[in-house]
Amino acid sequence: MLQAFVFERVGIVVGDLYFLDPNPRPGQEGPEHGVRLELRVFDRGELKGTIYSATPIEVGRPIWRVDLLESVDGKPGSFNRTHHHPKFSGWNPQPRAFVRELSADPLGWLGGELADLPAILDRADVPQDVAGPSDAASLKDMAPTIVGVARIMLDKVRAGELGLAPAGEAADSIRNGWL
Repeated sequence: MLQAFVFERVGIVVGDLYFLDPNPRPGQEGPEHGVRLELRVFDRGELKGTIYSATPIEVGRPIWRVDLLESVDGKPGSFNRTHHHPKFSGWNPQPRAFVRELSADPLGWLGGELADLPAILDRADVPQDVAGPSDAASLKDMAPTIVGVARIMLDKVRAGELGLAPAGEAADSIRNGWL
């Protein structure tokens, strides 16, 4: 499942994820699942037809990522693999950053972060003008809704409805989900 919240120049995408790392750090072996949220650059393309045509929308490069993950074999609600990636190098995230506040109250932490777009951009070493003039206020206003969507998706992961391994897959590394 994928949900998108698009503002002027940036937006948030939220999706479920099942992931098996081919090179896990010690203590992080085995599959994990949960919800991934990314701040992305969005672009409106030129119309491809008449003035009535649909507007092309491009979901562009990632700026910041939050992974609300748990080990598949672990206790639901443990958030034992929850982390974020404060910055990207192109399309690749920098190493996982584990934050005590994020693990203690993932959705509360997420809401606080979403309310401060300028700080996210600063930590990501992304110029403030990547975002539109109204993006910070729009994101802050929508933060409770975005957190609510993440909560609903997490509930569906724990219910076995989302964040599932691909059927019939057996490999050293697997990733299933939009993001």
